[in-house]
Amino acid sequence: MNDVNKEGMNGPSDNEDEEGEFFLEDEDIIQEIPVDEDLPDAEDEAGSDADDVEEPDDSLHLFTGYTGELYTVACSPTDAKLVVTGGGDDRGFMWKIGEGDIALELPGHKDSVSSLAFSADGQLLASGSFDGIIKVWDISSGSLKCTFEGPGGGIEWVRWHPRGHLVLAGSKDSTVWMWNADKSAYLNIFSGHGSSVTCGDFTPDGKTICTGSDDASLRIWNHKSGENIHVVRGHPYHTDGLTCLTISSDSTLAITGSKDSSVHIVNITNGKVVGSLLTHTDSIECIGLSQSFSWVATGGMDQKLIIWDLQHSSPRCTCDHQEGVTCLLWLGTSRFIASGCVDGKVRVWDSLSGDCIKTFSGHSDAIQSLAVSANGEFLVSVSLDKTARAFEIGEFR
Repeated sequence: MNDVNKEGMNGPSDNEDEEGEFFLEDEDIIQEIPVDEDLPDAEDEAGSDADDVEEPDDSLHLFTGYTGELYTVACSPTDAKLVVTGGGDDRGFMWKIGEGDIALELPGHKDSVSSLAFSADGQLLASGSFDGIIKVWDISSGSLKCTFEGPGGGIEWVRWHPRGHLVLAGSKDSTVWMWNADKSAYLNIFSGHGSSVTCGDFTPDGKTICTGSDDASLRIWNHKSGENIHVVRGHPYHTDGLTCLTISSDSTLAITGSKDSSVHIVNITNGKVVGSLLTHTDSIECIGLSQSFSWVATGGMDQKLIIWDLQHSSPRCTCDHQEGVTCLLWLGTSRFIASGCVDGKVRVWDSLSGDCIKTFSGHSDAIQSLAVSANGEFLVSVSLDKTARAFEIGEFR
């Protein structure tokens, strides 16, 4: 044994040539290991693992009508089963939870359907696309009501006035447009941003518009006159493009997230930054206010969902994920919050404790958007895996 170790492993043998090769004789063999039986190669092992571990599907409804990635979902505010989804194959579909793949296609867009929104009364649906066009659909008939053109770039988002049929849309061409859907008429254009308008909305009182841009600014507008009331930019505000915003129920505060990992709170009346939430370490992707508590939730590519106490601008709890958090949604007036993640999982968290109390599996790629049904029974998710899924959430109230 010792002689073999010295010559066969540590030192040169008589059979070694000039390039350092050597050969073992039969008598040098210590032990034979049947490699094929005990040590399968890496490719075989990976394949067998994939076959053996089948990912569970916790959804009660799976919609598979698409040939491309899905980006956006909206649930009707009046019909608890009605869902609309859109994505990269340029199509939108209206479908009902629990009714198979029966669906009404929303045709006519020539690029990805990027944003969908129901009017507050549930009568109309707006679809926005990267083709720069907004289409408005009548829900009762399922027919196209009107088409709005004007923006010179793709549509980033669409929103409805809280009490009327006014449609607001932000474009990649740095403009924001508003139309009257009842009259099929153009109303106003809001110009001033220097880059794509990535987020925006009406204030809940319907009097003001807030828009955020990739130019790192927030603009506050009078929705009737089109006047730019305030521009929020520079120190102590964001240093990189805005990605998301939400507005307090009393219409006094706008809370914005940015690629620079910061979240800032702005007084809408005077345009001043009144608070900063600075715990994240990567791009903020989503933001949402609780309806029942003075709390705001933020999700980022740093794999964290953070629940903040707005009054003290301090984090209450941090909910760690396996990968980046792409979207979030408070579940009605409850203390529960849902998150969508790059790992394809949808999770439900208790905002009081910060505990993950449910993980929904089924998707095989990143979650892009979440919506909750009007009765609070169903959570619908869309993913880059080309599917939409509905999960039961009636227990989280």
